[in-house]
Amino acid sequence: MKEAAVKQAKVVVVDDNEGNVLVLEALLARWGCSQVTSTTDSSTAVALCERIEPDILLLDLQMPTPDGFQVMEMLEARMKAEVPLPVLVLTGDVSLEVKRRALSMGAADFLTKPFDPVEVRSRVANLVKTRLLQKELTSHNAILEERVRERTGDFERAELEVLERLARAAEFRDDDTGEHTQRVGHTVGLLAEGMLLPAPTVRLLRLAAPLHDVGKIGVPDGVLLKPGKLTSEEFEVMKTHVSIGGSILSRSQSPLLRLGEQIALSHHERWDGTGYPAGLGGEEIPVTGRIVAVADVFDALTHDRPYKEAWPVDEAVAEIGRQSGRQFDPGVVEAFGALDHAALLASPAAGGQDSTQIPAREADRLVAVPDLERRIAAGSDLQLTAAEGS
Repeated sequence: MKEAAVKQAKVVVVDDNEGNVLVLEALLARWGCSQVTSTTDSSTAVALCERIEPDILLLDLQMPTPDGFQVMEMLEARMKAEVPLPVLVLTGDVSLEVKRRALSMGAADFLTKPFDPVEVRSRVANLVKTRLLQKELTSHNAILEERVRERTGDFERAELEVLERLARAAEFRDDDTGEHTQRVGHTVGLLAEGMLLPAPTVRLLRLAAPLHDVGKIGVPDGVLLKPGKLTSEEFEVMKTHVSIGGSILSRSQSPLLRLGEQIALSHHERWDGTGYPAGLGGEEIPVTGRIVAVADVFDALTHDRPYKEAWPVDEAVAEIGRQSGRQFDPGVVEAFGALDHAALLASPAAGGQDSTQIPAREADRLVAVPDLERRIAAGSDLQLTAAEGS
């Protein structure tokens, strides 16, 4: 710490004895301290500290009300701040009781009257140096934290961009625009909001939902792009996209990818237990998969696919309603009924993805389905329904 920085420190002296004040001012001036403010009126001490923001306070204890102890009480917040205001107590009472009381209130050190010039200089300098080093460290830490936030933000944006491109790469196989995944993500977010799920859950679902069909990357073109009804054997091949997607996203440390894995594995389960791949039913199906199922089917029905033409919106909405309690969770269908269905067909706005920090704790809660992978591994011979052919 440079001596010049110490000399530029802001010093406040509070002592009701004008002679003591003059002595301290003279000593501090001799050592080059140029920012010294003094008062003999203890009632102005707190206001002085608020106005000057001192680097050290030299405070007498034995004064008319408020005395030094009362002043320290009023300055408690400053004395216990991240960079605490050091209080150098001035006292002629060197009893153990007084020292203990002052220390318990946050006093940093003591100067005994009458003042010894060498002691005054060393104690003031030591406390000021400590204070300035603490300020420097706090500033340095703030800079480091900001850099970490920036770098973390960069990593998160990169992760989201990679995942979006991965989802679109899979979707380009049977959707020339690649917008199906983004529409599904948008609809899922609206459904989650309508179901009054917590905001962190809504954000996670909106981000993870576009990964639901990433496993289509592993489905042969002859099946994925077939212009017509699939045979039973072809249905079985098509059904593998959920396990392929789960495998692609598995064993990740990313909360978002873990949620994407759950969605990929569960969005073709049915409320009545006749879905695939694990034959889960009702609330056995993760709520994430139940929500994505409705959004996915509606978007598939209302847009052209190799095997069908787009349905009118009202017919697609009616089909979703008919499947309530069969294919879909009635609660999700109810939330879907309150949406502006025509607006769901619009292309999501560019850059609409939410790049806020991914709440890992919320993701861990959402993906807590311990036996899902085991049940999927057991397999299922159930067939796709017409509405699930997306």
